[in-house]
Amino acid sequence: MNFNIRGENLEVTNAIQEYVEKKIGKLKKYFDSKITSDVNVNLSVYDGEQRIEVTIPMQDLLLRAEEHHSDLYAAIDLVVDKLERQIRKHKTKINRKFRQHGAAKYAFAEMEKEIFNQDTSNEEDDDFEIVRTKRFDLKPMASEEAILQMDMLGHTFFVFTNAETGDTNVVYRRNDGRYGLIEPS
Repeated sequence: MNFNIRGENLEVTNAIQEYVEKKIGKLKKYFDSKITSDVNVNLSVYDGEQRIEVTIPMQDLLLRAEEHHSDLYAAIDLVVDKLERQIRKHKTKINRKFRQHGAAKYAFAEMEKEIFNQDTSNEEDDDFEIVRTKRFDLKPMASEEAILQMDMLGHTFFVFTNAETGDTNVVYRRNDGRYGLIEPS
């Protein structure tokens, strides 16, 4: 792993750099082959809150996590936990897919090798697979009612027909905890 560690409103000391490299370096255990991709780490401080963003672009996977905390070292630990969950989730998904088709023991490693060896000039193989389709009636309602419905269902977005305009709208929960509304133009 090649680390690219940047600091905004923060000086990246040797201790911080070593801690980041040590913690994120532990992710190597999830892969059978050596990871050659760059690890982009952005550390910042705004209003006394420490923030860390980590992006690891790989052949078949983009790992990205972001955390906020009052303590930088705690934020680093939390972001590594998020990345581990993403890797485990992806490995489980891949292994399940291979198990359904008579998979090998090291399905995740095999998939990485296959993708690496594929000819990237053939763009027709990059089809997206829709695994589930839902159909439902869009009920006319106000955006406030749509937000209540979304929260009641535990979703992060909700599609509805706006009672005032008759258009299809989407309400969603933003990362800052507030809500957004998407309307057609």
